[in-house]
Amino acid sequence: MSDVIFHLAFPVTDIAQAKAFYGDRLGCDIGRGNDKSVILNLYGHQLVAHLDPEPREPQRGIYPRHFGLVFTGEDDFDAFINRIEASGIGFHVRPKRRFEGTPLEHRTFFLADPFHNLMEFKYYCHPEVIFGGTNYSLVGET
Repeated sequence: MSDVIFHLAFPVTDIAQAKAFYGDRLGCDIGRGNDKSVILNLYGHQLVAHLDPEPREPQRGIYPRHFGLVFTGEDDFDAFINRIEASGIGFHVRPKRRFEGTPLEHRTFFLADPFHNLMEFKYYCHPEVIFGGTNYSLVGET
């Protein structure tokens, strides 16, 4: 199979504000766009912010809807945390460890964009459970 790039489209209420948040603060490369949408490069994956003038209500928790990245290098994960802290974005859920001391142990944090879209960023201590570990039933918050 050739390389595959993930694509996600999501709603925003202001394209300029989306460019500022995702480009200037989160570090996405800004691709083509117009007054109704913009393409963003998030670590080689294509995000498309589409204008939707109807504001979204914030979710009550982190579920069911969020998107993000799983970092395969802990140094890259730490560098991204440093970028977020330096940008002043603020964490929706501060960095923490889940399932500490188990094969499912991972580090995670959440961000919220100005449009109430939630993003999770993770680093697994044991990468084989990113898709494996089917003998475990723990997923997400307990």
